[in-house]
Amino acid sequence: MDWKNYIVIIVPITIGLFTQALKFFLYSLKHGFKWEYAFTHGHMPSAHTAFVVSTLTSIGYFEGTNSGVFALAFIFAFIIIDDAVRLRVFLGDQGRYLNMLVDQLPVNKKKFPRLKERIGHRIPEVIIGGAIGLIFSFALIKLLESL
Repeated sequence: MDWKNYIVIIVPITIGLFTQALKFFLYSLKHGFKWEYAFTHGHMPSAHTAFVVSTLTSIGYFEGTNSGVFALAFIFAFIIIDDAVRLRVFLGDQGRYLNMLVDQLPVNKKKFPRLKERIGHRIPEVIIGGAIGLIFSFALIKLLESL
């Protein structure tokens, strides 16, 4: 079995891991180094977006953009990106409002830990993640095909 048959999945996994590592590096520069930042949500760039755009790009490259699997990958990419930009931002807003309530009410604050307020992505983070997914996928596909 030839490993080149698996480029269609090797590329998105590599791009997703690379983007998450890049996010960890950038986040650590801004907030200091902590290992738990390796799995942080939100922030620059969007690893979810990079992964699904890379998957979409790989499928489009190897299966064609008129295939059913490409259409399915497009739908899943749309749902995941929409979740990152819109739905998880609402969760962050709810966390912020609940944190404000806990701060203002006379309650035991140890019983009510602070909720994360930054869960989703801003539009620029998604655009950069998508660009990484698209550009680096083509570059990595060409590199792997030449080996």
